[in-house]
Amino acid sequence: MNTNLTSISDCNFAIELIQAAKAYQENSKNRPNANRVVDALIQAEKIAKKQRLIYPLTSLVGKWQLCFATGTRKAQKSGGIILGKGFYIPKFIPAYISFNASDAAENQGEITNQIQLGLLSIKLSGLSQYLENKNILGFDFHQMEITFFNLKLYNGKLPGSKTQTSNFYDASIAKLPFFAFFLITEDFIAARGRGGGLALWVKDKHENI
Repeated sequence: MNTNLTSISDCNFAIELIQAAKAYQENSKNRPNANRVVDALIQAEKIAKKQRLIYPLTSLVGKWQLCFATGTRKAQKSGGIILGKGFYIPKFIPAYISFNASDAAENQGEITNQIQLGLLSIKLSGLSQYLENKNILGFDFHQMEITFFNLKLYNGKLPGSKTQTSNFYDASIAKLPFFAFFLITEDFIAARGRGGGLALWVKDKHENI
């Protein structure tokens, strides 16, 4: 894998994440333990904040397959978020996310999220806006397409969207779903979602979604 880790290449956590991403892409059973991957993601996030790493929106462009994720739960006393256990996403339930930069100068683009459940495919698409100084990508899904064995069952507006395509860029990112990216390479990306969970995606070789 031609992974560009530049300023963090000497960190131990990078090895764990490279191995996890490579093993997942190659469908290898020789994957790092889930707890080690969670620790590596947490360390990567800390380093990104400490070094104030900044990634341009264009570095996200492409199609990525969800490789690893963590759950979250609320603490009973404080009401805060506690990070749950991490797990590799089963290969027989592929989930993809893709990003386009329709206006890189304004950090505006599109986002697509797709999951495959056997012959059933569910795809959501919408708009995104990126805060480059914080590596935060806010988004909202506006369209949904459901396909079964190449038969289109639904293609239209997504109920419950927080915004419309006409007013999306007027909305505050603080009020939108978002990903705070802390590691972006040529082969994998990592972020914390608004709900507090961590996620790792690997670059998809087919590039079409």
